[in-house]
Amino acid sequence: MRLGYDAKRAFFNRSGLGNYSRDVLNMLAEYFPMNEYFLYSPQPQKPLYTLNPTNQQLIVPQKRLHQWFPFYWRSYFLYKQIENDKIDLFHGLSNEIPFHIHRTNIPSVVTIHDLIYMRYPHFYNPIDRTIYKEKCLYAATHANRIIAVSQQTANDLQEFFKIPAHKIDVVYQSCNPIFWTTADRAKRQEVLAKYLIPDHYILFVGTIEERKNVLNVLIGMRKAKIDYPLVIIGKPTRYLGTVKSYIERHEMRNIFFLHNVPNEDLPAIYQMATVFVYPSIFEGFGIPILEALVSKTPVITSKGGCFSEAGGKSTLYVDPQNPKEIGSALKEVLDNNYLRENMIFDGFVHAQKFRREKVAQQLILVYEKLV
Repeated sequence: MRLGYDAKRAFFNRSGLGNYSRDVLNMLAEYFPMNEYFLYSPQPQKPLYTLNPTNQQLIVPQKRLHQWFPFYWRSYFLYKQIENDKIDLFHGLSNEIPFHIHRTNIPSVVTIHDLIYMRYPHFYNPIDRTIYKEKCLYAATHANRIIAVSQQTANDLQEFFKIPAHKIDVVYQSCNPIFWTTADRAKRQEVLAKYLIPDHYILFVGTIEERKNVLNVLIGMRKAKIDYPLVIIGKPTRYLGTVKSYIERHEMRNIFFLHNVPNEDLPAIYQMATVFVYPSIFEGFGIPILEALVSKTPVITSKGGCFSEAGGKSTLYVDPQNPKEIGSALKEVLDNNYLRENMIFDGFVHAQKFRREKVAQQLILVYEKLV
């Protein structure tokens, strides 16, 4: 098959949507090398994705006007390029497909990650919310199939956009293959020295924003009188000021903030953590949960939503709005080695369902419904 992809996020985006795009493109090229993969993106100056030279090629805008305004090329003119390239199927990897693609005879698939801006609009400014909704609604309406990264996202598509269930396939995410490899002693020591962190800690990974809710971790630790290092990894936002103010006001110690941590260092950091805590208010899937389970680190996360899909039966679930409950769960895991070991074993077993070869096969099965 000649398969086309909106690959901008793979080349430009360091976080969730970019990681998903890179993982999909990598795993399909590896496990289904007989296909040809056409990756459409504005010209990257410092690309975050390396093409597989045997079956992938990058397609960039050729006209000068499109090079100057790559957004318009990607959104409004790409459908013509796809048609000229005789693509058998096009997959939008990040909530959107090119406008007017429905005018062609090319079947399309779109991955929808979440509709958080619909369920929790106060977390987004009105302009962003309007743009997200317009693009996603067009994609969900006009794509031939929709891939939802969780049953929760599939339910939200039916609730907010009235998309029929028979049009949606739930295909879970995998995670970067580096998380499946155990970091050796030298790598662990290198990471400890590089970031000046202790060799045991509670870990949180995610954008430091209100929705991810790390402040309630700190409040919960204080309520439960937990004197244990906490490592917080993520992109800072204005919410970081609120978090730091609480730390200073209550004279909390051993709180470590790390920003711009490269992927190659993350497995060691996850694997050295005593417990991973992720009390997010809402997610489309929650990839850090899977990264922790694969790293053989026990997980505490939120009740409801998609979290049990990612976390499985071994994970402890708490009310994210109840700091006392978060603190109690942390204390239970920190104080009970038998519980920790069971969570680690059962969590790693649950993580097997998200292996890359399984996810790649499920994606191809979706494509084969249309081609």
